[in-house]
Amino acid sequence: MPAEASSPQPDLAALFERVARRYRDCGRFARHYVAAKLRRDPVHRDILALAAREAFGDVVDIGCGRGQLAVALLDAGLARSVSGLDCNAGHLRQAQRAANGLAFTPTVQDLAQCQDVPNGTTVLLIDVLYQLEPQVQMALLQAAILATRQRIIIRTLDPDRGLRSRVTVWLEKLVRGMSPHSGQHVAACSVSCILRTLNEAGLDASVTPCWQGTPFANLLIIGRPVS
Repeated sequence: MPAEASSPQPDLAALFERVARRYRDCGRFARHYVAAKLRRDPVHRDILALAAREAFGDVVDIGCGRGQLAVALLDAGLARSVSGLDCNAGHLRQAQRAANGLAFTPTVQDLAQCQDVPNGTTVLLIDVLYQLEPQVQMALLQAAILATRQRIIIRTLDPDRGLRSRVTVWLEKLVRGMSPHSGQHVAACSVSCILRTLNEAGLDASVTPCWQGTPFANLLIIGRPVS
């Protein structure tokens, strides 16, 4: 498949403001949550920067939540379409409302029970794996690998980063008790296990920190089929 042309890097401040406005009919909490996540969580900046360099095409966003990353990719013209999977029907309704006029398709799916993943040019697994039981994590990762045509992008927490890891796990467990969007587990498998799974499936993988401006132990893992 020929490579698609890259896109100009979007003005992130303007993009994030536009995306947050799209949630104005989703309630005050949702709008402020989305605005804060876009500003403070570096995963949005990192993935949007990558999408500006490498055309994402048709995206599958596994565990998309309220969909702010999907909406940002579509609003910026950095994805052709996004299929969002999540177990929370209310969050998906907010995502669909915010994505009005954009090529976003929501699917209610409990990833702990069903690991089916539709095919996509780019498959996103952002803060999903470690919220599942270890066996389910591997089943979902395998399904995501089979579904991806050009790249799989995983954001996970590294359990082997000392204090950063302890802070991240503590906060995840705290949030799990208060927030309906959190998973039932905080069980991060080792980064080496994820890399080995990608490599065994014939994907080259890179690992970069994804914690800029935070005390957390989040990493971005990108797997691409060996050319």
